[in-house]
Amino acid sequence: MAVETERAPRERPHERRADPTEEGRRLSTAARALLITVLALLIAAFLNAQNIYKSVYNQPAGTQREVALAFAGPLREVSMALRLDRPRAWFESAIGREHAEIDTEIVLPMPPPPVTETVTSPGAGPTGEGRTGTTPTEPEAPQKPVFTPEDPMRFWIAGDSLVITPGYAVFRAFGRNDAVKQVGDIDGRVATGLTRPDVFNWFRHVDEQVRKEKIDLVVFCFGGNDDHDYMTGLPKDVSIGEFGDAAWTKEYRRRVGGLMDTANQAGAFVVWLGLPITNDGGQSRRWRLINRAIAAEANRRGGKVAYVDMYGLLSDEDGDYAPYLPDKDGQLEKVRADDGVHLERAGGDIVAKQVVRDVRQMVDVTSWRAD
Repeated sequence: MAVETERAPRERPHERRADPTEEGRRLSTAARALLITVLALLIAAFLNAQNIYKSVYNQPAGTQREVALAFAGPLREVSMALRLDRPRAWFESAIGREHAEIDTEIVLPMPPPPVTETVTSPGAGPTGEGRTGTTPTEPEAPQKPVFTPEDPMRFWIAGDSLVITPGYAVFRAFGRNDAVKQVGDIDGRVATGLTRPDVFNWFRHVDEQVRKEKIDLVVFCFGGNDDHDYMTGLPKDVSIGEFGDAAWTKEYRRRVGGLMDTANQAGAFVVWLGLPITNDGGQSRRWRLINRAIAAEANRRGGKVAYVDMYGLLSDEDGDYAPYLPDKDGQLEKVRADDGVHLERAGGDIVAKQVVRDVRQMVDVTSWRAD
């Protein structure tokens, strides 16, 4: 008779106990992978600290920016101290890309001195002989420079996004005049302006461009992104208050006038497009304040700078916002984009006609046709 042997119960796969050594090995591997990932991210952050700091620095003023700077600032300082920023700088230099320095320096030329003349005030002295002195006078209008197809007027158009549509309209308006030559495409840079040279330094760019390209006339439009309190690139010991107050306006006018002088002193005339009315009443009021600052600086440079009142050109008969305006035949045409801020092609054409009129007041680009 066969003797039955007792069999041990068969272990099911899901009931198998984990080997302590194997489990420890898994945990060790996961921890090592996590540590490597953290170290890689940390090294990448140090290598890219300059760009991280610049990105944070360019954020609008506020608590979020201050908190982020509290982390990005020390990260950048450690990176620079350990020279961990050097590899990225070498790589960017090798591919021809600018290093991520924050450029807030604003270098502006000295404004031209007022023209004076000697005058005599009759009966001013005790003997009635008069008193001699100097009195500021308006400079005489310079003779218009004459441009021809052999020596064309080189013009450049630059500014924020609001310059793009009217800029192309100006191209079209001058398109058949061989005495006018456009330099490059529209240099329209979205979300830039004169209050944030750290975002884009227009003061340096304009100075380089007008001299390098020998520009005769430039069309500017700035201000659409400048209606806020925050400014970078302030002179030492200069502070500003809220948007539109006396200190803010003084500094903004200094920048506007300085950009005009930069172009003028390089030999270029300036046509500056004011900001248009928008479908936002608050924004329109802020933009009118910016327009007053621009117009005031343009008036100080009569004969060399013309101010184009886009606000008035694109308003209706009551001075209100108008998405549609009548054309020369009295038919309504859409002149404003759906965002209530930018221009449609027809709106750009309205502005371009005024630009051409103002240009012809400053330079002669038509008499060559009579030869």
